[in-house]
Amino acid sequence: MKSFTTYEIFKTQRHREYVNITRKVAEAVKASGVQEGMVLVSAMHITAGVYVNDAEDGLIHDIDEWLDKLAPPRPDYRHHQTGETNGDSHLKRLLIGHQVILPVTKGALDLGPWEQVYYAEFDGQRPKRVIIKVMGE
Repeated sequence: MKSFTTYEIFKTQRHREYVNITRKVAEAVKASGVQEGMVLVSAMHITAGVYVNDAEDGLIHDIDEWLDKLAPPRPDYRHHQTGETNGDSHLKRLLIGHQVILPVTKGALDLGPWEQVYYAEFDGQRPKRVIIKVMGE
């Protein structure tokens, strides 16, 4: 079995941002030489996530609003008693998830017709890593 690992660094311009990373994942799959297997894409920070969905601006806006309803920014999170101010960012990461596993078929990322891979930043404007690990034959 082959294994290939690469890291992507993100430093978003905004506190909360959704970055389409499908091309970067597909490039890692190609560079790996793996023909049949899987690729793990995982945010390596506790206030960021990775998800798969449609690349439609309205949907991305809806996801952002949905997350704010479920985990709104507010001053009374217990986490803030530590001196932090990003309690909602941690909760949003739990809702989105921190990683995805995707199929690799015939040497390429094998997504559905509308599926795209996104890095979701909830406490940005500083460098954060995503690991892309391709495994297979």
